[in-house]
Amino acid sequence: MEILEVPVQPPPRIGNGATSSASEIDNSPCQCGDDSQSASTVESKMQLPEDILYHIHTLMPMQDAARAACASRCFLRSWRFYPRLNLNVNTLRIDKRAPSNDKLTMDFISRVDPIMLNHAGTGVKMFKLTTHPCFSLHPSYVDRWLQIAFAPGIKEFELEMTRVSKMDYDFPCSLLSRVASSIQSFLLGGCSFHPGIQIGQMSTLTSLRLRSVKITEEELCGFLSKSCALQRLLLSDCHNIVVLKIPHLLELNYLEVLHFRKLEVIDSSAPKLSTFIYAGPPIQISLGEALLQVKKMQMFCDGSPDALHYGSKKLPSIAPNIQKLYLSTRNELKCLEILLLTPDLSPGYDFCSLVSFIDASPALETFILRIERPAKRHDSILEALSGDSMHPMRASEYRHDNLKNMMITGFSSAKSMIDLANHILEKASSLEYLTLDTTRGYDRRNDKIDPCQCLQMSKEALLEAEKALLAIRIYVALEC
Repeated sequence: MEILEVPVQPPPRIGNGATSSASEIDNSPCQCGDDSQSASTVESKMQLPEDILYHIHTLMPMQDAARAACASRCFLRSWRFYPRLNLNVNTLRIDKRAPSNDKLTMDFISRVDPIMLNHAGTGVKMFKLTTHPCFSLHPSYVDRWLQIAFAPGIKEFELEMTRVSKMDYDFPCSLLSRVASSIQSFLLGGCSFHPGIQIGQMSTLTSLRLRSVKITEEELCGFLSKSCALQRLLLSDCHNIVVLKIPHLLELNYLEVLHFRKLEVIDSSAPKLSTFIYAGPPIQISLGEALLQVKKMQMFCDGSPDALHYGSKKLPSIAPNIQKLYLSTRNELKCLEILLLTPDLSPGYDFCSLVSFIDASPALETFILRIERPAKRHDSILEALSGDSMHPMRASEYRHDNLKNMMITGFSSAKSMIDLANHILEKASSLEYLTLDTTRGYDRRNDKIDPCQCLQMSKEALLEAEKALLAIRIYVALEC
């Protein structure tokens, strides 16, 4: 295995948490023997001005930059200002097959400590530190490294602590006050985060990600209220939160909430939210002013038996203008009923998008689509037949071999509705009953009514039914 040469001597052992200063570390160009002659040779061949060499050095990947610092005194000097530090067992080329975790942790410290202690503490634009799998790392080391990394000008920060750790790490929130005017992206994982009044306005923060972080509802809401420029918020496994409140963040457009054990309510006041992703059991969701703005939604309710019922009954009121919905569940659903109250408000509504519900239910036997308020559509399939395209758009490549019964009430000659019916006819080889009703549902009427009355329709309804059935016959003929 290739070992990354760090252009300094390693610091002391892990034992009692003793520290070493930068002055105690040998600043020789390389640790592997006397390379001063070769370094001088490299230096003599470099005729570029030092500031240009510094700039070239900052553009190198971290591993190449470290090697260059071993070969050149000029690059060794610029190494102290290297702007992109990404420190983990992989980038540091640490052998993860150590005989014990203490040995692995000691190797990790021996690489990270000299890099940080020899850094000037200025010029860092990106700092990423991942301690996994070193679960015996003492928090004092991390504190020391962060004190150096958090300097004015930093834009991107990530700290992911080992989640299965012997010691809980409490992030020093006071450091954020140093970089409040420059930090743009902030990620914390596997630690405690308790921002208080000591943190001022985070005026440049646009992306916040918290993973397995211990934080209270009040602390999170308070921190968000100070992040007025926030555009992306990603939260996962924050198990202390029951009610998640998102304040009135004018720029927030992306919200992701995953796997909260105790979460019961999401209440967002962000007016420009357009993408919402959630994983967990069905809960109460309120998107406030963004009710009509959300266009893309993903719901992962794999452990809930009511996921599809929740999707068909609740989501239309949560985000009525949604254009793309991904709903995931593992349950063997056999009957699916979808009710669309007012699709006439959107004349271009694509009924083929409902195929995703059927795709998510491989055991489905009965599918019912109810159009509660059928309206006159202006996208009749008969008009489309006079155009260039004679075939319906393929909505899905999945087969629905268990589907036996399909009903559409409020059926019309809308092109996408015809496409949906033809798709089912093509993909459901076991289909036994297909009911296309141009009224609001004959099966829901009073049982005392003569069944023959169900066939009594207005002239307009009969004409619409004739158009729709004619279109289906035409398409079936074309495909055969």
